Amino acid sequence: MDNALIQIQNNLESIKRVTQDKDLMEFWSARDLMPMLGYVTWRQFTEAIERAKEACKTSGQVVEYHFAGASKKVLTGSTATRAIEDYFLTRYACYLIAQNGDPRKPQIALAQTYFASQTRKQELLEQREYESKRLEARAKLKDTESKIESTVYQRGIRLQVEFATFKNKHIEALYGGVSASQLKKVRNIPSGRSLADFDTHVELKAKDFALAMTDHNIKDKNIRGKEAMNNEVIKNSKATRQTLLSRGIRPENLKPEEDLKQIESRRKKEEKQLGKKKQDNLLKE
Repeated sequence: MDNALIQIQNNLESIKRVTQDKDLMEFWSARDLMPMLGYVTWRQFTEAIERAKEACKTSGQVVEYHFAGASKKVLTGSTATRAIEDYFLTRYACYLIAQNGDPRKPQIALAQTYFASQTRKQELLEQREYESKRLEARAKLKDTESKIESTVYQRGIRLQVEFATFKNKHIEALYGGVSASQLKKVRNIPSGRSLADFDTHVELKAKDFALAMTDHNIKDKNIRGKEAMNNEVIKNSKATRQTLLSRGIRPENLKPEEDLKQIESRRKKEEKQLGKKKQDNLLKE
């Protein structure tokens, strides 16, 4: 980030306010923001605000939340004051005002560049957080699969093909009759790879929940035999599916996501590069 963008960031932080309640929400006064964006008169600035409010409405956001009407007292004499119109703005509102301001103003152009860079940074942060959630859910599912494999092998399932059938019963019940092989074909997943490596976070959690319930019930009810255990995983997987459907999620219609193996590989490479960079800096010192 160059010096001009750093200056805009510092200016924004310098006029930021924070509520005094327990939530500690940040906000900005439109009156304080106005000169920073190169506006001299409130009338001209409110034109940009109105365009920003319309953009906020179009995006499906609550305008009153991001643009809270307020007033500000100013001195009109040695002791006299009067209230003038103001808005309390969220960071998103500041972004929209910059996007809908006069691009001929250098302050607006810089603010647009700053907010674009911040938006991209936030997108990358959210993407990384979601990847981490998927990786954690995948590890948890592996652990649950390992536990239930041990459970069923002690109670009547003896062969690998029998356990494969058990797992496919789980998938078919969860995905409305669609088998694992059919899902792989639809999602263009290689036959030798695990479906779960391409699952969304909600799919990973759903699978883990259904199998964890099955493992618990098999032990708690002392269920034995291939047929009885297959029926148990079907019941729990169907119950999990009904929960998803009740929330508008149809798992067989979800799109595959980036291969978790690739994400793991990328992160290991990033960690290696970061370690090398730290080592190089230590050598320079």
